[in-house]
Amino acid sequence: MTTPPPALLIAGHGTRDDAGAEAFRDFVRELGRRNPELPVAGGFIELSPPPLGDAVTELVERGVRRFAAVPLMLVSAGHAKGDIPAALAREKERHAGISYTYGRPLGPHPALLAVLERRLDEALGGGARTPADRADVTVLLVGRGSTDPDANAEVHKAARLLWEGRGYAGVETAFVSLAAPDVPSGLDRCVMLGARRIVVLPYFLFTGILPDRVRQQTEGWAAAHPEVEVRSADVIGPEPELLDLVMERYREAVEGDLRMNCDSCVYRIALPGFEDKVGLPQQPHFHPDDDGHHHDGHDSHDGHQHGHHHHSGHAPSHAH
Repeated sequence: MTTPPPALLIAGHGTRDDAGAEAFRDFVRELGRRNPELPVAGGFIELSPPPLGDAVTELVERGVRRFAAVPLMLVSAGHAKGDIPAALAREKERHAGISYTYGRPLGPHPALLAVLERRLDEALGGGARTPADRADVTVLLVGRGSTDPDANAEVHKAARLLWEGRGYAGVETAFVSLAAPDVPSGLDRCVMLGARRIVVLPYFLFTGILPDRVRQQTEGWAAAHPEVEVRSADVIGPEPELLDLVMERYREAVEGDLRMNCDSCVYRIALPGFEDKVGLPQQPHFHPDDDGHHHDGHDSHDGHQHGHHHHSGHAPSHAH
């Protein structure tokens, strides 16, 4: 008898934005429809139902004993590095006999860069499809923002890859929370570099509180700078490229020994200003701006205790 392939577990951030949470749930359902031979479930680390633990329970009740977990996240920050491994370790204790592997975050992947390029073209009215048409377009790629410098650096990497070979005047980077520069400062920088035509591009998978804030801040800045043409692009969304990429990450997790990028992880390497983080246990936390309230600018635990994960020894993305 052939051993069935491991199930697919999708792990999401969570948001208090109902439309964003439903977009995630729709995406998980679509993955299941496209892969009828594969048990698929998905859950959130915080803020939105269903919790990741409920998704694991659902799979176990369907007879699953092996699964591959894929973080539906663009960069590897606290959730992907700490919260999800901690939650999976807890589920392994709760459900005797299960095993899992853990896949990589999604970006910056060429397939997603192609979607971002499409979003830019849509924002420009479909008239900027060649490098010659894009020579006067500056892009401001806006990431989520994190207290983890490695995660913020990944957004800069995506910006550089988006710029390469596409003919834009430049691709600058900003963040909507926790990291500098913020959106208005990023737009100011674009102007100082000579931009007169700017597209603000949210580096987010689905709609939510933070992408909405990006648009609001962009509109506020544009109203104060009528001499500059500023447009807002849409989020990536549940495109076929994203569905295919999740399955690619699933196959990697099933077939290979994957490692999280630890070359610039603050819990392993003493980076300037972050020396005190080396060797610390990774406490699960939530992103302080996702619930629509401003906090003090620091990651808050807010009573969410998903378990502990230590960054000593092997990388957190090894198979269990």
